[in-house]
Amino acid sequence: MTDNKKDGVQAIDPAAAAEIFASVALEAGAAVMAIYDAGFSARLKSDGSPVTDADEAAEAIISARLSAHFPKLPVVAEEAASKGGALSAAAAFILVDPIDGTREFLSRNGEFTINIGLIVEGTPCAGAVFAPALGKLWFGASGAIACDALPGGDLPPPSLRRAIFARSAPEQGMTAIVSRSHADPVTEAFLARLPISERQVAGSSRKFCVIAEGKADIYPRFGRTMEWDTAAGDAILRAAGGIVADPQGRPLRYGKFATRLANGPFIAWGNPKSAQKFVF
Repeated sequence: MTDNKKDGVQAIDPAAAAEIFASVALEAGAAVMAIYDAGFSARLKSDGSPVTDADEAAEAIISARLSAHFPKLPVVAEEAASKGGALSAAAAFILVDPIDGTREFLSRNGEFTINIGLIVEGTPCAGAVFAPALGKLWFGASGAIACDALPGGDLPPPSLRRAIFARSAPEQGMTAIVSRSHADPVTEAFLARLPISERQVAGSSRKFCVIAEGKADIYPRFGRTMEWDTAAGDAILRAAGGIVADPQGRPLRYGKFATRLANGPFIAWGNPKSAQKFVF
């Protein structure tokens, strides 16, 4: 990790940051799984979305560890932000979703994830996504990695990691991966315009990772999301050669502090050329 400054912000090595994020996610995963296995209840936040003790326990661990590793970088975490915490604009910052897919957590289908992403000048530069119930970890910066990993365990050594790459869409048609909990008519209308030969359904940011592994080609999302929902998965997909773009084909931008980090519609593509070919 370097200690140079650019525009008053600590300069960091994205590849090193991705490994740190992955290790922190594994630690938080142990706390999440302890609550998941013991039983839990949900409460509603002011926006009507659910939150559990696991969200808050994971966020506390992640925020503490990131503040120690990156003392000069702001950390924006979902639960703190949802309580009305101040959001100060910064050129570089870290986004945290302690449990993405809380509805998947509540339904106990295992498809929830822990997300940590680094944003520099509006672009996701490093990320880690951990699915603790599935024992699957993805992380990356200049390249993308997938591996099996245990909650609370050590980061697997390079010999147990595999490089992953997004694919060009097959000639017989694209595989779309869609949200398990957030289907909507706009998404259906968009997909109807495309040569889709297969559909998969999944929860949480795992959808970005499936595309990054070359197992699907497109994930459209036209409903409301926040930047912490997408940053880590977006970073991994970009590292694997894909892109997350708005409906006009422009890369999704981060640091929208004027809207408290709310995203607009987006489409995750395994092949960036498709983002230019199939646009509104």
